[in-house]
Amino acid sequence: MPRMLDVSDQVRAEIGDEEADRLLAGENPGSYDCTSCRTPGDSEQERTSTVLFIGEETAVLAFAHATCLPSQVVQVTEEQLQGAVRSISGNTVDMDPAQAVPEQAVLGVTSGLVLIAGELHPALVVEPTGPIVRPGTTEAGDDFLPLLIEQGFMPLSELAEVPPVLHGWSVLLAMGQLHAVLQPGSNGGQPVAWWQAHQPLQVTEGWRTAANKLQQVLLFAAPVGSIGRQPREDLLRDALDKAAANGKLVGVAMPLAGT
Repeated sequence: MPRMLDVSDQVRAEIGDEEADRLLAGENPGSYDCTSCRTPGDSEQERTSTVLFIGEETAVLAFAHATCLPSQVVQVTEEQLQGAVRSISGNTVDMDPAQAVPEQAVLGVTSGLVLIAGELHPALVVEPTGPIVRPGTTEAGDDFLPLLIEQGFMPLSELAEVPPVLHGWSVLLAMGQLHAVLQPGSNGGQPVAWWQAHQPLQVTEGWRTAANKLQQVLLFAAPVGSIGRQPREDLLRDALDKAAANGKLVGVAMPLAGT
């Protein structure tokens, strides 16, 4: 059923009208493995999205359940695109070059479940390996939290309630792994990566289950040295509580894109 396939304007602009019309006319795989949840799908039986992953030199057109991902263009590095095909996982991300210090501080990312008001919430904790200074600043210091607060992140003194949603931002999961946190593009353009994984980041099945249930992810951030790499979720929670009590924690909730 051609009407079951969705090709967004963004995807159409990249692949061209001829290819888009060919897909909509029914010249598509029909059955597929969803690029997000990895379970089988059928474009003749259920609403299906076209998702175009674009690297520096190549592009991959994939299909996803419409309930998992909307039709969209996802900008990735060539290495990441090849890595996704090989299903390689990693746990390191880089900050967007426009926001990073000249030596490109690396952001460590920890995923875990955080208990708030009696419910488990999927969370990402972001902590840089070094101080982050405001672009153009030559003085020593750490402007990581002020920069995030200017973007809409909320200072947290305790983790008693879920932080507010930061509209326009989202956490992108594709092929069952974390790929990026997206922020609004300039002048209302398509979202761009605030940070994205060198290689897709594995999350636990419990984390994904909670994310699918709530359809949002909590993102906490703290300056270098505030959280550390905690091996267990209870220790991670203790570190978050301590950082919040010391005024060194910001957080928001973000919609989940994908599953």
